[in-house]
Amino acid sequence: MTKYAVEIPEGSEVFGEARAAFERFGYSAAVRSHGQLFIAGTIGRRADGTIPEDIEEQTEIAIRRIEEILRLENLGLSDLVDVTSYHVDLHKHLAGFSAAKARLVKPPYPTWSLIGVSALASPGLLVEIRATACYPAAE
Repeated sequence: MTKYAVEIPEGSEVFGEARAAFERFGYSAAVRSHGQLFIAGTIGRRADGTIPEDIEEQTEIAIRRIEEILRLENLGLSDLVDVTSYHVDLHKHLAGFSAAKARLVKPPYPTWSLIGVSALASPGLLVEIRATACYPAAE
């Protein structure tokens, strides 16, 4: 099986201090295997490590990080095929999440599942998004 981990470059403006989490917690931001790119759960923590209180900003940061991972692989958001997002207090934050998502994600849309959870890895996090993309040559 051919696979490799996508490396987030040091000094990434999008990931900032969060880049260190991959090593600290022992996981990859994304792994390419068999024509697909599997992107780990991505959160809305700012590059300086702070967590916004606003769901729209958290959602935008998380999607921008996914977009950056895709860019590193010469892909874009239109190459996403499956997305799952995990939400603290889903009903309370759905409108803000949906507004940010609508601004950033355009057709063709991937499949997308929303799951309500009681908590995420750090207090204050409201959304985490994981995704799978396909490379065009994999069709």
